Amino acid sequence: MTIIRNAQAVKKQTVYIPYSKFKMSIAEILAKEGFVKGVSRKGKKNKRIIGVELKYDEEGNPAIDGIKRISKPSKRVYLPLNRIHSVRGGRGLRVLTTPKGVLSDKEARKQKVGGEVVCELW
Repeated sequence: MTIIRNAQAVKKQTVYIPYSKFKMSIAEILAKEGFVKGVSRKGKKNKRIIGVELKYDEEGNPAIDGIKRISKPSKRVYLPLNRIHSVRGGRGLRVLTTPKGVLSDKEARKQKVGGEVVCELW
């Protein structure tokens, strides 16, 4: 999340992140929800990376105005299904880890599961 935030601050088009399944699933959610243009996995075995194409509007403003890490190693934050609400009036996104995998808040409500809140974007 910090890598994306810093890359948008200097107007980079593409950013590369060290690969993990968890990071890849978060990046795919961002692409699916329209916060980034695209996501690709590059490399083999130990040298895999995730390429994320950042999205900007016509004036050069980034599509992601803010990213906030919610659950941290020192304080885990869990939400049950009935407490998962939309972020910033539906203009934002909340990423959760659930028993059914890493999901956006909309998908978690649709599949009727709660989980640990990883981050919020708007």
